[in-house]
Amino acid sequence: MMVEKPDSFSHASPQREPTAEMRVLESADIFRGATEIMIRHDGVVYRMKITRQGKLILNK
Repeated sequence: MMVEKPDSFSHASPQREPTAEMRVLESADIFRGATEIMIRHDGVVYRMKITRQGKLILNK
């Protein structure tokens, strides 16, 4: 059985360079030294966390 690696999924959108209209925020500015923040979007609160490996996880 062959398992496809997550970074080779065909439905994943390719990373693009930011355009002039696109805002780029630094995670350090958003987290301000914390490893976890809460984000309210459309009335729903999400939790964004920095993992030990330095990756971001967003949970509902």
